[in-house]
Formats: sequence, C-alpha cells, structure tokens
Amino acid sequence: MSTLVKTQRRKAPLSRFFRSARGDSPFKRLLIHLALILSCAISVYPVLRVLSVSLRPGDRLLSTSLAIIPDDATLKAYHTVVFDKPLLLWLWNSLSITVSTAIIGVILAATGAYAFSRWRFPGRAPGLIFLLTTQMIPAAMLMVPIYILAARLNLINSYRGLAIAYSVSSVPFSIWILKGYYDTIPPDLEEAALIDGASRMGTFYRIILPLSTPALAIVFLFNFMTAWNDYMLARIMLQKAEMFTWTLGIWTLAGQFRVEWGNFAAASILVMIPVMALFLYSSKWLISGLTLGAVKG
Repeated sequence: MSTLVKTQRRKAPLSRFFRSARGDSPFKRLLIHLALILSCAISVYPVLRVLSVSLRPGDRLLSTSLAIIPDDATLKAYHTVVFDKPLLLWLWNSLSITVSTAIIGVILAATGAYAFSRWRFPGRAPGLIFLLTTQMIPAAMLMVPIYILAARLNLINSYRGLAIAYSVSSVPFSIWILKGYYDTIPPDLEEAALIDGASRMGTFYRIILPLSTPALAIVFLFNFMTAWNDYMLARIMLQKAEMFTWTLGIWTLAGQFRVEWGNFAAASILVMIPVMALFLYSSKWLISGLTLGAVKG
C-alpha cells in the first residue's frame, strides 16, 4: 500500500504539469504561446521586408543582407512619394470613397437587419438565404453588370457610383452580422419603451443602435476594408488620373520596363497608417462585436 502511495506521489507533479486545476496545463499554454509567436512572426516579417526595401537607396529589390534597416538607409523614397508623387491625393480620394461606403453600408445594413430580426413576414427565410448566396458569387463576375448599370446611370468616373457599388456588394454580409447581434438583444427592452410612449423608430435609434455599437463597428470596418483594398472595380469605374484611388495610383509606379520598387514600398507603408489607426481606435469594440453576435441569448 505504501509503495502505491509513493508511486502516485511521484506521478503527481507530472500530472499537475499536464493538467492544472483550471483546465489548461503549463505545457498546453506553452504550445499556444509558441504558436502565437510563430504566427505573429510569419505575419510581420513580410511587412518588415517591405520596410527594408523602402529604406534602400535607388530601386534595389534584392539584397544579400538580411538586415531590416540597411546600412545606407535613406528616406528619399518617402520624400518622393509624398512631395513628388500625388500619394496624398490618392489617399484623400480613397478616404472619401471608403468613408462614404462605410456610412451608407451601415445605414442600409442596420435598418435591413432590424427588419429581418424583429418581424416575421412572407419570404423572410428565403430572403436571408438569398442574401447569403449572393456572397458566393465571384467578384469578377459582377464587374460587367456593375459597369453596364453605372454607364446607363451616368456614374462612370464618379465617386458616387463607386461608393454605391461598394455599399451594395457589402450590405448582404453586413445584414447577417447585424441580424445575429440584434437577436441577442431582448425584445422586452423595446416593449418597455413602447409602453412608455416611444415610437418604433424611437426605440430603434435610442435603444437598439446604442446597444449594437460593437456590431456596428464591425460592419463599418468590413465596409471600409472592402472599399479601401479594392482594385478591380475602381479600375473599370475610374478612368481619370486625378480621380485615382491609392490602389490605382500605386500601380502607376510599375511601368512596362521599370518598377520603382523603393517608391512602391514606401507608398505601401504609408498606406497602412490610416488602416492601422482605425483598427487601433476601434479595437475596444472588435472582440465583443465578433463574439456576442454569434450566440443567441
């Protein structure tokens, strides 16, 4: 009996290492942190290489050195794209389009998702399925019909037409995100407001929207990134150089026989700044917006 007790005592530290009282062993946590560190390194390393190219003099793309900051580092490429190239104009055009797209998309998705969440009407379920199936259509297949509609409505070379096209393409998925979040909000809150004399629209603006701030932030970011990173639709809709977005403008730095790698890399780094600032500002809503709408309370 004493031998069995001694054997169990010797195994106890090993079992505690692989299984702690709270469920996760130190070994498991170590593996998780190693996986996260490796994933971060894989994600950040390409950006660091782009930064390295932007700091090299001339247009050197390849180098035998693995240093992120070269010995002969220079900021000439950044000076060129800011003062000699219309990068600021490209960024302003992109911001104008993306902010308009995000605002229009949030308004349409917020009202549409509220109807799907709170009312039962004929065609509700098929409508939700239809909205989801539209997201399965490849974006390249939508270029021709969108261009034909824009041409007939005289929206070619128009920021208004591009913002509408972006908003319409992103609204179906946004409706699904917001509907899942609205379903977690108890209808009793609206019923209490209606009893107190509030209108249906008043309860939507004063109760539902404030409670849905995390989900609205997610939808805003989704619409923003959809328009910010697009190249194909902007390429067929905008044909004037002074109206180019940053995706079209940076592409002009790559000529037929020569690519301005330093300027290309510097412009890519500068383009990241608005998006990083937006994500850092809205990070407090991201986690709750991504998780709470996934479970119906």
